[in-house]
Amino acid sequence: MQADNAALISYTAVVAMIIVGLVLVGALLLINKILGQRPTEHTRKKDDTYECGVDYVGTGHQQFSVRYYLVALVFLLFDVEIVFMYPWTLAYKAYLPVSGGFIIWEVVLFATILLGGYIYLRLRGAFDWD
Repeated sequence: MQADNAALISYTAVVAMIIVGLVLVGALLLINKILGQRPTEHTRKKDDTYECGVDYVGTGHQQFSVRYYLVALVFLLFDVEIVFMYPWTLAYKAYLPVSGGFIIWEVVLFATILLGGYIYLRLRGAFDWD
């Protein structure tokens, strides 16, 4: 019975934060609805796309090369992998005496896999723009 009360108490903070978040969002939306300015006239010029004072040329829909998305995904992949190295650097000093050097070989293997992926992508031409 004591464990059930402890679990219930630990969830009350989460429920309270959800309620506070919902109340704040609702209050801000209501204040915006009451005090927000609405356009008084709708003209063609007012509804045009505006970008830094420069008139637009052509349509707003442009096709991007698939390579652009490929480079973006590869960057995201390597970026996330490097983020995994941050906790390793924090744990390096604490676990080096305990692990007996295994932690160093672990990061060498990790970096080798990353380097292998990079070399594979370079050889496949994933970074060539021509």
